[in-house]
Amino acid sequence: MALKATIFKASLQIADMDRHYYGEHALTLARHPSETEERMMLRVLAFARHAHEALAFGRGVSTDDEPDLWIRSLTGEIELWIQLGQPDEREIRRACGRARQVVLYIYSGQGARIWWEQLGSKLAGLGNLSVYDIPPESMAALGQLAARGMDLNVTIQDGAIWLANAETAVEISVEARQEAGSSQ
Repeated sequence: MALKATIFKASLQIADMDRHYYGEHALTLARHPSETEERMMLRVLAFARHAHEALAFGRGVSTDDEPDLWIRSLTGEIELWIQLGQPDEREIRRACGRARQVVLYIYSGQGARIWWEQLGSKLAGLGNLSVYDIPPESMAALGQLAARGMDLNVTIQDGAIWLANAETAVEISVEARQEAGSSQ
């Protein structure tokens, strides 16, 4: 018998001073049995950083042809493709060919560093790709905020990101490895 996804509900209050975006979002997250709470919360963080009324979650970790989050235009074109993890070069190039903008969040500490050392120079020519590294301490802090029902406040200002619930506030570090339009 296949294990079923666990459903989480999140109410996000977002104050993104960097983008001048202020909004409230009610999210329903299905956590696949193979997904950790930290990775699920990274999806929440990615949603908050790119919040938009058309931003939606993909079908999940078991689906290869969809990202973790995306924005599709009314004509079906992919405006934004957000993926978590360490996909292979072919998969990244395919996403960059399909979407106007691709954002990749890598998060496994030493593994992410090695992955970037191997692929970073090959990806530098992709002008619509941004790659961000979330350190292990921030991933652990995200995981501590996970609950079946979450009320989270997200504040983004001058690149600093704070997530808070009624009991805890955590600052999340995000290191830019490559930003769209520039290579590092």
